[in-house]
Order: sequence, then structure tokens, then C-alpha cells
Amino acid sequence: MRNSLLKSLVLILLLTSGCRSGASKNFGNSASAEPGNGEIAFKEFEHSFGKVSEGEKISYVFTFENKGTSDVVITSASTTCGCTVPKYDKKPIPPGSVGSLEVVFDTSGRNGMQTKTVTVKSNAKTPVIILKITAEVVQSNK
Repeated sequence: MRNSLLKSLVLILLLTSGCRSGASKNFGNSASAEPGNGEIAFKEFEHSFGKVSEGEKISYVFTFENKGTSDVVITSASTTCGCTVPKYDKKPIPPGSVGSLEVVFDTSGRNGMQTKTVTVKSNAKTPVIILKITAEVVQSNK
């Protein structure tokens, strides 16, 4: 019993230390991601694709401006579903500059109204922003 408990603790330590090192690899210079006076101002927070055929891969680019006084770094963008993939630059966005985040939605196997969200985390004054896409997926006539 004691031996299995020790093995479990070692496994937990290995898993959690691996998560931390992986996160720092993905985002490069952590000094540039320190909380600052950057301010992400998205032009819009929602986009509707309207009606689309099932099986299409559709995308939309959300744009934003850094209206703050220090660099903005997007540290992560996560989605509610594996069918939705966010793509963004990991480089710092200087004050007054524009950045973008593309959302690609794969409609394969979907039907009806679809709503997907993207949670964007950064070092900006507002560290978490939620973006939303919607689409009405209709079955294609094959």
C-alpha cells in the first residue's frame, strides 16, 4: 500500500512538472508576457457565418488593436470543441499596433445551430476575453 502511494506521488510530480515546462516552451519569452498596461481592443467579439454546408472548413479573423502603453502577448487561446482551432501570433503586439486571431471551424459531423467560444488569455489589463462564432450547419446534398 505504501509503495503504491509513493509511486502515485512520484507520477503526479512528474506530470505536473512536465506541464509547466511545456507551457514555457510554447510561449517563448515569459518576461514579455508579464502583466502590464497593454490593452486588447477587439473590433468585434462575435461572428456569424450564417448558413453553411456540413463538411466545410470555414474561418474568420478577429482583429484587435493594442490601445495600451505596453506590449500585449496572447499567452493562450482555447476552444470549447476540437472542431474549432484558433491560430494567433505569439509575438508581442506593441502599443498602437494591430494583431489578429483566426478561428477555423470544421463543420464535419455537425448539424443545426452551432455556437463555439474561444477563450483568449493575455497579459493585457483585461486578461481573459471570450470570442464567439455561430453557424447554422445544413446537411449537404451529396
